[in-house]
Amino acid sequence: MELGELRKNYRGDTEAFEERHLVSLDPIEQFRAWFQEALECPGIGEVNAMCLATCTRDGKPSARMVLLKGFGQDGFRFFTNYESRKGKELDSNPFASLVFYWEPLCRQVRIEGSVKRLPEEESDRYFQSRPKGSQIGALASRQSSVIPDREHLRKKNAELEERCRDTTVPRPDYWGAYIVEPEVLEFWQGQTNRLHDRIVFRRLRDRAEPLGAMTHRAHGDWVYERLSP
Repeated sequence: MELGELRKNYRGDTEAFEERHLVSLDPIEQFRAWFQEALECPGIGEVNAMCLATCTRDGKPSARMVLLKGFGQDGFRFFTNYESRKGKELDSNPFASLVFYWEPLCRQVRIEGSVKRLPEEESDRYFQSRPKGSQIGALASRQSSVIPDREHLRKKNAELEERCRDTTVPRPDYWGAYIVEPEVLEFWQGQTNRLHDRIVFRRLRDRAEPLGAMTHRAHGDWVYERLSP
């Protein structure tokens, strides 16, 4: 299938994303501003949908869509099955990349960082806030394991619904929270002529490190630069 003619117009030069348009020199606050704009855009169905890319220890990548469930200065939080493929890859290689793409706004945010599990108490709190059907689904599915057919899931789910009809659903010990602690955040905005805007923030571990002529100090231990598209 030839797809060369598939082409979308993005923004014009008068709508370019320039350094003076940064809401904050704190990249978390800049993310918050763009996230809020995406929340208010009726054309975006799931603002918190993000691509999570992980990698095995020997460099084989995998990616999938998951949902962001919180963010702040400490990082970006999501919940999943520890025994899934992504969980096993994060155990052996605790680094990940996140990508948000908000198509109606012609915007993308890319985040890179280290990953760790959050305390069980946080996993418990979020699990108990979920709809009961979602709680039972987490018990019914040993994510990424091979099963014979969908009927297998239906039967297991029905058994658990009956068993938990009048009781609290316990959080399985193989399900819980992760946090991505960001080292890089890149803000991308599309241009129709493909001279896209890319402003990237990266965290300096050594604040005494000399900066290049085109690298600028930002909030705290962050610096930012413009990248060629």
